[in-house]
Amino acid sequence: MRKLDILLYTRASGGGGAERVWAILANGLAARGHRVTFAFDETMANDGVDPAVETIDVGRRHPVAVLRLARLLRARRFDVIAGAVSVSCVKLAFAKALALSRVPLVFSYHGFEEYKTGRLSAFGFYALPALAPLVRRFVGVSDGIVQALVERWHAPTARTERIYNPVPLLAAPTAEEIAARPPIVGAVGRLSREKGMDVLLDAFARLTTPGASLLIGGDGPERQRLAEQAADLGIGNRVRFLGRVSSAAEVYGLSRVAAVPSRTEAFGMTTVEALSAGLGVVASDCEGSREILAGRHGELVPVGDVAAMASALDRALSAPPDPAPGVARAREFSDEAGIDQWERLFAGLATPG
Repeated sequence: MRKLDILLYTRASGGGGAERVWAILANGLAARGHRVTFAFDETMANDGVDPAVETIDVGRRHPVAVLRLARLLRARRFDVIAGAVSVSCVKLAFAKALALSRVPLVFSYHGFEEYKTGRLSAFGFYALPALAPLVRRFVGVSDGIVQALVERWHAPTARTERIYNPVPLLAAPTAEEIAARPPIVGAVGRLSREKGMDVLLDAFARLTTPGASLLIGGDGPERQRLAEQAADLGIGNRVRFLGRVSSAAEVYGLSRVAAVPSRTEAFGMTTVEALSAGLGVVASDCEGSREILAGRHGELVPVGDVAAMASALDRALSAPPDPAPGVARAREFSDEAGIDQWERLFAGLATPG
């Protein structure tokens, strides 16, 4: 496979799930010898981007970012360019049109409700058929997203495919080691409403497992409200908010069970990480978790059902599963597997020469 010149673009150099995926992909492709340029609107601290990746901050103002991207496309002959999340995809398409570039363009969609996050994000869904002539491939991060892109948003079936997010897997201890841990429920995710941490707090307050505690890794706009909720529920002394963590291992490496209480989830990297760490998983029954757990690798409860989540967590704490099947399932979503798929896609789309 020849070495490619690749441009990846998204909102930030780190932070959310899609941004993290693009950083993992950039690092992985660069490690394989490709020239990778990672463009973004905002630089985040501790973004995890390897020094081998060229980074370009195009600015947070949409018109300025589009102009800078267009200049970059005129100045460089990329083999392929790709955007992650709807708003970034739209801006990259505008830049391609402005630059009169014929470089293959890939749109990558990471959430069912991205269209609710702003006008340009909505444009990337409602105007998808109009944008299609500029786009060589539409990618969804799960089968559920692909189905929604084709059936609801009218993406061309022949040019739409699924590539699971590349997930760096964690080390798994033995079943005996997990069972010997204190009864800690671990949860990792952005502290925003769609991640359902408020539901988890309500459920945790109902647990009957003696000595249970809750460890939450992640930050976001709901943090203060969630801390107040924990205090109001009388569980503040049994809940620890760690803030942003550098790895899910900081939470799952201490936990006996993982909780994924999301109201909506297109994929669910933390679900894969929990499986790779050998943990039993209790998740809300939304698309991403359902697809990953596949009816065999954890327990699903109805979205927002506090009582069902509490009962499932008590069961999981009392009888941690054999880690082996979950670890094997997690390997199907490894970073190497995901990077392999993206590399094949880019190589197939790259212009000759």
